[in-house]
Amino acid sequence: MPTVEMERRQVVVIGAGPSGAIAAALLKRKGHDVLMIERQHFPRFSIGESLLSHCLDFVEEAGMLEAVNAAGFQLKNGAAFAWGEHYSAFDFGDTFGNGKPTTFQVQRADFDKLLADQAALQGVEVRYGEAIVSADFTLARPQLDVLREDGSQYRVEADYVLDASGYGRVLPRLLDLEAPSNFPVRQAVFTHVEDHIDHPAFEREKILITTHPIHRDIWFWTIPFSNGRCSVGVVAAAEHFAGRTENLDDCLRGFIAETPSLSGVLNNAVWDTPARTIGGYSANVKTLHGPGFALLGNAAEFLDPVFSSGVTIAMRSASMAAAVLHRQLQGESVDWQTEFAAPLKRGVDTFRCYVEGWYAGTFQDVIYHEGGSPDIRRMISSILAGYAWDERNPFVAEPRRRLRMLSELCARDVT
Repeated sequence: MPTVEMERRQVVVIGAGPSGAIAAALLKRKGHDVLMIERQHFPRFSIGESLLSHCLDFVEEAGMLEAVNAAGFQLKNGAAFAWGEHYSAFDFGDTFGNGKPTTFQVQRADFDKLLADQAALQGVEVRYGEAIVSADFTLARPQLDVLREDGSQYRVEADYVLDASGYGRVLPRLLDLEAPSNFPVRQAVFTHVEDHIDHPAFEREKILITTHPIHRDIWFWTIPFSNGRCSVGVVAAAEHFAGRTENLDDCLRGFIAETPSLSGVLNNAVWDTPARTIGGYSANVKTLHGPGFALLGNAAEFLDPVFSSGVTIAMRSASMAAAVLHRQLQGESVDWQTEFAAPLKRGVDTFRCYVEGWYAGTFQDVIYHEGGSPDIRRMISSILAGYAWDERNPFVAEPRRRLRMLSELCARDVT
């Protein structure tokens, strides 16, 4: 048998997206040896372009905030929602927990490359164009078989592996960890446009979420960038695509034409980029960790894009995992379930409650309710800014009960 090319590393991070770059940088800053392996070459396209304020807490923790602030991304100070004549805006500078008041809307190709480059500048070794083809976690130290683009392979042995592969879900596939999501199958169709938006009600510093005038479970995102371009997409359950054209550009524009408040905003847009689609994106796993590995971000679970929670959950999981792993590598006894999986899940379940409420219409009743308590709006704004782990916030500590009570009050006035 031919000799297998072997390599020994302390930590291997699979994937160089936001969760991988943050985790790798945090561990490197603690003095650990880190290798990050990425199947694609950066820059590469990705959705998830509207960051929440909480993201910048982890960017700052990883020593990357100065570079991100200097990159020229579109400033974001909140979120706006529109449904027919209803309009509601939330300001991230006016929240319950006084978190970061602003964040950014980013073209992910540039943002992800910036973070990966920052990790490399801090000493993380990053290898692009390499794919993990098999994994063995039955040994004393995990072993990964890696395929290079030239067809050659090597094996890397590590003390620990963090899977930050996002939608690639490397270890869930290789280790049979995938579990069905309890969310209905939905599809997104999206593109980038040269927007030329001059609508007086449009705020470029906010993401705009628009509800379809008839079908409240259909919604649109409009995410402006700093270069005069905009990300536009529609999300709907499979049945809403039945009978529509298979041409993605015409399909997206057809949905928008049915929604006057949004078609007015995009009236001058130049549709210069072919639309793309992604469907059945909601995912789950049987476990977030096991002997020798932990799963970060979308590699573990992805809920839904409606509140842009994906990158926040990914970065939060990276920060939490890096902290636990650092202590483990120092020789301390750690409990990945109680120190990582369980507390991470509490915030994810908070987001899950509001995502479910959005599609059920109950959270939309809250969002579009006019007036109401400023204190409650600050609590909701804090969650929309990403602070879904702050259990001092009553709408985080008891999300289902609080949302049910509030939506019953608001539903009487939203028609």
